[in-house]
Amino acid sequence: MTAEERIEQLEEQVRALQEQLAAAHKRIEELEKRKPSPPAFVKANVTKPPGQKKARKKRAAQFNQARRREPPTRSVEHHISTCTQCGSRLGGVSVARRRQVIEVPPPPPVEVTEHVVYHGWCSQCGKWREAPLDVSAQVMGQGRLGVRITSMIAYLRTVMRLPVRQIQAYLATLHDLKISTGQIVALLHRLTEQLEPTLAALKARIRGSPAVQADETGWREDGTNGYIWSVSTPTVRYYEYHHSRGHEVVEALLGPEFSGVLGSDFYAAYNCYEGLHQRCWVHFLRDGHDLSEQYPDDAAVQKWFTAIKALYEKACAYAGPDPALPLARQQAARRQQQQILEQELWQLCAPYVQSSSPLQTLCKRVQRFLPELFVFLARPEVPADNNLAERTMRPVVIARKISGGSRSPSGSQTRMALFSCFGTWAAQGLNPFFQCLAVLGQHTP
Repeated sequence: MTAEERIEQLEEQVRALQEQLAAAHKRIEELEKRKPSPPAFVKANVTKPPGQKKARKKRAAQFNQARRREPPTRSVEHHISTCTQCGSRLGGVSVARRRQVIEVPPPPPVEVTEHVVYHGWCSQCGKWREAPLDVSAQVMGQGRLGVRITSMIAYLRTVMRLPVRQIQAYLATLHDLKISTGQIVALLHRLTEQLEPTLAALKARIRGSPAVQADETGWREDGTNGYIWSVSTPTVRYYEYHHSRGHEVVEALLGPEFSGVLGSDFYAAYNCYEGLHQRCWVHFLRDGHDLSEQYPDDAAVQKWFTAIKALYEKACAYAGPDPALPLARQQAARRQQQQILEQELWQLCAPYVQSSSPLQTLCKRVQRFLPELFVFLARPEVPADNNLAERTMRPVVIARKISGGSRSPSGSQTRMALFSCFGTWAAQGLNPFFQCLAVLGQHTP
């Protein structure tokens, strides 16, 4: 076949393909005309004009960094001078990369220091004289376990919430220290005695605070039900165990000198306090939410709860008076706003107080505690909820679930003392272990 014939054959194939393509386009046009229109709920495709693409949101600077390298405590250099393949000498040797391996050293056994004290006879006094020995910064009293071991055991017991037998197993396994559970318990009791001045100072700070939050929870002592009471501020945690859940405990905890704002839920034992009181809005809204779920078809209940939430959000959104005003006028403006919202709340609840509506109980609660619901508007340092007290109780509740409580009054007292001190140190941003160590290093026998 000549070249001219081959070209002519290819041109015929091209013409045939063009005819097929034209027929295909024609068929497509016919099918497009017969295509049904999409349903009304299908949105039409919208093509965004070029140049209007939304910019990607950038991550915050603290999340846009590489993994932080730890400062090395030991450096091992791996040098190379010859080629690993041909053995030729290398030139321009420099650091190629770095790799960190993070590991803990082997657990050290305990260090036992024996103090050998010599004495001598004084012929002038007629008495034996011993060499002076002062280990008050190393051990409590006449005990043999040092302050570091004591602080470690207290940390494991309180912060890590380990049972006594688990602490015993930890010391024996990792530090080759074999002590009985009785020794651990007695050591914690002696630590509590050393912490009494610290506990007294915490209680004094609570009673001198402008605002505190209180809560209570169950605790078993030797199989008998009792209660843990907590009184907290943002930087102080204080716990006590009592068999009673009555108002006399609140009076004993706060003392006659307390004149701040008491934040709590609606439990009746807190009603004994005659000063300013802020009731927890979270508890109140939670009960309102439960009521709205219980009566989903009751329009009055749904409307009332929606209005209550809106009123609470309005109160939380209050930014306060003009800071340029004198302090007395600012306080007056805040009290005025408090009274306005109290009136609005009472207008929502008054129609249901004497009715048989499901809202009667909550509206009667408003009637009883109306002056104690918007104190946070007049006192901006007071929160509208009792969340601080609830969070303060959480470590104690977890410890109760693990241990089930305590076995004796001294055990309850020790647990509460440790929870108070360690909880306060953690709330202040201090390391509880080193803080306990510092307190023990300052004590005198």
